[in-house]
Amino acid sequence: MSLTARVVDITTLEVDAIVNAANEQLAAGGGVCGAIHRAAGPELARACTAQAPCPTGEARITPGFRLPARFVIHAVGPVWRGGNAGEAELLASAYRAALGLANDHALRSVAFPAISTGIYGYPLQPATDVAVATIRGELTAGSTVEQVIFACFSPEVLAAYRRAGVA
Repeated sequence: MSLTARVVDITTLEVDAIVNAANEQLAAGGGVCGAIHRAAGPELARACTAQAPCPTGEARITPGFRLPARFVIHAVGPVWRGGNAGEAELLASAYRAALGLANDHALRSVAFPAISTGIYGYPLQPATDVAVATIRGELTAGSTVEQVIFACFSPEVLAAYRRAGVA
């Protein structure tokens, strides 16, 4: 199993699936979500509409359409409400749900953004700590996924993954 982090545009990665930091409506938004929708083309919005809604902590899978990735896994992380509203559990659940779909489809390589750290306001280091611990735990328990890439949108995000123990 390989966990790596690097500053990269997630929409350019040639992996089995990229994970979209989605909203419950699975609608195109800003940030990573908007970039994925723009790169995948209008077919992605139609596929998402057919699977919406998706509750916080859950995930859905669609084809990647015009992306180099074969699939997009749409994981809905929590909005940060101060840390006492179950945010860590919901964030971990979103990562587990995404990996569960990867396993269901026998995927071997998956790229994740830092879910919930953009407009949803989840503090970066606690979010990356949850992400890394959850993914390590799931992969150790057995998974078809052999390679996880944490696609970082800035050197600051990369540094958070490094502090969480990812090379």
